[in-house]
Amino acid sequence: MNNQQLVNFFMVKKKENLTPNHSKPGTGQITRAPIVVVLGHIDHGKSSILEAIKDFKITAKESGGITQHIGAYQIDHPSSGSGQAKKITFIDTPGHEAFSAMRARGAKIADIAILVIDSCEGAKAQTKEAISEIKKTGIPMIVALNKIDKPEANPEKVKRELMKEEVLVEKLGGKIPSVELSAKTGKGIPELLELILLVAEMEDLKTDISKLTEGVVIEAYLDNLRGPTATLILNQGKLILGQIIGTQTTLGRIKSLEDFQGNPVLEALPSQPVIVLGFEKVPWVGDQFKSFSDIETAKSYLKKIEKKTPEVFSIEPEQRVLNLILKTDCLGSIEGIEGVLKGLPREEVILRVLKSEVGEVNETDLKLAQSARAKILSFRAKINPIAKMMSERGKIRIIKVDVIYDLVEEVRNLITRLTKPEVIRTDLGKVKILAIFGTEKNRQTVGGKVIEGEVKKGALIEILRGEESVGGGKLVNLQQNKKDVDGVPKGSECGILYEGEVKIEEGDILNIFQEEKRKEG
Repeated sequence: MNNQQLVNFFMVKKKENLTPNHSKPGTGQITRAPIVVVLGHIDHGKSSILEAIKDFKITAKESGGITQHIGAYQIDHPSSGSGQAKKITFIDTPGHEAFSAMRARGAKIADIAILVIDSCEGAKAQTKEAISEIKKTGIPMIVALNKIDKPEANPEKVKRELMKEEVLVEKLGGKIPSVELSAKTGKGIPELLELILLVAEMEDLKTDISKLTEGVVIEAYLDNLRGPTATLILNQGKLILGQIIGTQTTLGRIKSLEDFQGNPVLEALPSQPVIVLGFEKVPWVGDQFKSFSDIETAKSYLKKIEKKTPEVFSIEPEQRVLNLILKTDCLGSIEGIEGVLKGLPREEVILRVLKSEVGEVNETDLKLAQSARAKILSFRAKINPIAKMMSERGKIRIIKVDVIYDLVEEVRNLITRLTKPEVIRTDLGKVKILAIFGTEKNRQTVGGKVIEGEVKKGALIEILRGEESVGGGKLVNLQQNKKDVDGVPKGSECGILYEGEVKIEEGDILNIFQEEKRKEG
């Protein structure tokens, strides 16, 4: 079934009235814009597609071209047939982790999911995880096969790969629409928007603006100048200036309303992303909010914040613990990062987040890190001058990253250093070989002169022949003037009992060194 056949299919179904949820006069019921979530593997072009749709310039603004925050954007697109512009709201997430965290909090977020796949690379690990998350929500899916402008693109192969994940696109006899596009050239973008509007029409998205205001917090952070700031999307009702709204964790009176581009607005309707100022404190991402007639009613609704119960670990003797302190720029980042960290393997190392909060790294964090032997992860968060000075003086490392995947890689490296000891090599001295006194199967007795540093009994030997290292072994015994000694200084001659596979030759230089294995604690 091609795109035109798909259009005809939807038109027939509409006439058959399979989803009869029509507006009733006087009820305030309206058709709202579809809310679309964009998911897929890193670097497959999620943000680039949004940039192509409405010149958002997301990629240019974001670190490494990767979207860090959960943001919302709304566009107008002419509908096929009527020619009338219809709105579409896009939620751009930093990956399936944040979307999953929001869904787990009971938030009804999106109506349609766009699964973005690189036509050259095909389905990757995060692609499969995104498919799983979409299926859990039960919302319709559209497959967007990106980067078809590249010579190595093979969208047909990708479609066949998706069959293994039980995603059967309509061109292979399935029911899931797909579109081949290029965010770089813009090809296929109009077809994608048309598909979104067709699927939305089939879903018959209705809401009532006369009912009490309800919606979801999709982004929240503390602005140093403006105070608690939240991005909200309404499910029903209206948002207006002066209105009292509350979540399960905070409340407030709306003192400022802005659209997603920061322009002031007087009211917001369902599906419209809006930036709100006025909360008493920062709400949690994924919190559902409601409107109230007065502050007293809102306070009675407001539940006490449930303190997070720390995870209880059963630590085996062979396991080690990696304590972490997480500081981020917004709450959406915390939920996404914590979700990723929980997915890391814990067979040998237990990950324990001692503290996770929004805000700059401060002296309190440094003191906690020092006492708990913890590592500080700063995700796009500033480090205040006192904390920076304490870090330098106390040699406490602050891992500062701007991209979520770099943060995960840093944590993986910390885990590796805990499980695989770091080998520290210390060079002691060098011996020039003057004579070979005896050779056995894997042992040799040789004589030489210490030309650099000092030679110690029990050390390791690296054999240098010319400028090339040809092998090595162990210094089993050391003699000076035919007497056993523990060490021989520079300028003295010595006898060495060497043990190793490679044979020493006259004229070789022996590099004498020690190795120490260290584990981070």
